[in-house]
Amino acid sequence: MPVPPSPLPLSTVVTRLRAAGCVFAEDEARLILSTARTPAELTSMVDRRVHGLPLEHVLGWAEFRGRRITVDPGVFVPRRRTEFLVDQALALAAPGAVVVDLCCGSGALGAALAAELDGVELYASDIDPAAVRCARSNVAAAGGRVYEGDLYDPLPAGLAGRVDLLLANVPYVPTREIALLPPEARLHEARVALDGGADGLDVLRRVTAGAARWLAPGGRLLFETSERQADRAVATVAGDGLLPRTVTSEELYATVVIGTKEGAVP
Repeated sequence: MPVPPSPLPLSTVVTRLRAAGCVFAEDEARLILSTARTPAELTSMVDRRVHGLPLEHVLGWAEFRGRRITVDPGVFVPRRRTEFLVDQALALAAPGAVVVDLCCGSGALGAALAAELDGVELYASDIDPAAVRCARSNVAAAGGRVYEGDLYDPLPAGLAGRVDLLLANVPYVPTREIALLPPEARLHEARVALDGGADGLDVLRRVTAGAARWLAPGGRLLFETSERQADRAVATVAGDGLLPRTVTSEELYATVVIGTKEGAVP
């Protein structure tokens, strides 16, 4: 239940958030007021936001495709632009698809796909223990299984050659550009979820190198990248034996590369 307005009225919360540089102070204030369960929690939440903690970490959840995704402190916050990747996956998927969400973070991609497509057989993995804990809570309703480890390493061996959709929201920020990220990401999200190596494609190369082994005939690998990295990402996909294509959304400023394994679609 929302807390009574007396401890910190909306106007006071808005003023504090605005003074701290929050551009959408009124919207954030309403979300915090509606989420806090006690006056003490409300005060604590406002203090944490004022001191720079991402709003989603303050609330304990992020909105993704109209759903609340649990996001604990330190865990990568799913971005709205990544909803475009889910759109592309849904356009390609059939009910009962076998889906793997690599670098799953909070599990937002797999959870959204499973909620919007019947009978999904969902698996996910991440190397960050905090992310794995979040993902397990977020995909529980879909019966998804989440594994802790490096990319494909923890996945059940029996999945090899069976995966219809391989979603991989890999980190793609070049190491030298981490320092240029907004403080909310740079200081409060796990570096392993952001740092893509010297050119931003290190993790992607490892994903594409193993993709053909795990994909079913006609299966697809989908991942997000930046517009300026897209040509190199496409070349990487093609070099590892998949047929690549790129789709973009100007509205969301999103670029998704889709790599298809040759063969009849199941």
